[in-house]
Amino acid sequence: MSEISPVKNFLAGGFGGVCLVFAGHPLDTIKVRLQTQPTPAAGQPLMYNGTLDCAKKIISKEGFTGLYKGMLAPILGVTPMYAVCFLGFGIGKKLQTPSEPNNSYSPTQLFKAGMLAGVFTTAIMAPGERIKCLLQIQAASQGKPKYAGPMDCARQLYREAGLFRGIYKGTVATLLRDIPASGVYFMSYELIKRSITPADSDPSSLSVGRVLFAGGMAGIFNWAVAIPPDTLKSRLQTAPAGQYPNGLRDVFKELVAKEGVMSLYKGFTPVMLRAFPANAACFCGFECAMKFLNWAAPSL
Repeated sequence: MSEISPVKNFLAGGFGGVCLVFAGHPLDTIKVRLQTQPTPAAGQPLMYNGTLDCAKKIISKEGFTGLYKGMLAPILGVTPMYAVCFLGFGIGKKLQTPSEPNNSYSPTQLFKAGMLAGVFTTAIMAPGERIKCLLQIQAASQGKPKYAGPMDCARQLYREAGLFRGIYKGTVATLLRDIPASGVYFMSYELIKRSITPADSDPSSLSVGRVLFAGGMAGIFNWAVAIPPDTLKSRLQTAPAGQYPNGLRDVFKELVAKEGVMSLYKGFTPVMLRAFPANAACFCGFECAMKFLNWAAPSL
């Protein structure tokens, strides 16, 4: 097993995150629209009847670029966010001594390192998600948009409610989503890589196709854990001020009471459709960047 370089993990993780956003943002927009669509009045149909209907309505009303609404916010945040995420995972591994044969980490150790990565990213993830969700849903509303872009959204949130109640609204919800999901994310990626590595080969030398498969499956496992808290987070972050005075508890009670437990899985289809290609692109970008850095700066 090669020496873990936090600096290389940081740089390669940032590039992987950019690859993820370009591959997955359209389906992320659909997911947020489905998660946050208002409950219709009695006798009225839903705004969107599913993933395909949502995509058609967005494209017909807003053009194909409507699927990329709010992308600037995650692009601005995703490079440092994924850089910090992979940095956290690398540090999490360095803090532990490999306990498996061939100097490998056990599944539990990989899960712990992944959870640390989830903690590391929250400071960047929470405000980025807040701004992204608000920009994604405003395009579906009638009238003049409230926010002209990510910076204008951040300024207005800060002016209206300050840093923590405005820009960082939903931080606890983000932590509840990302700590367990990140643990599963990195653990599953590393274990899948091992399982598909040919005998007498090293996981770092896997082909692009196998890396794409491992990364895509890691994304599936990640979102299988993350989607219920993600639905609660999206509702909380896009709700008007004062709607949920007790935070996640109020969101959970209202959602389950009005729409049932399965409402926690709103947006499941676009999430899963997005999870494989987006995370395949992320890990492929990470591995390619890591190989380049190992070649360009072997001592870094």
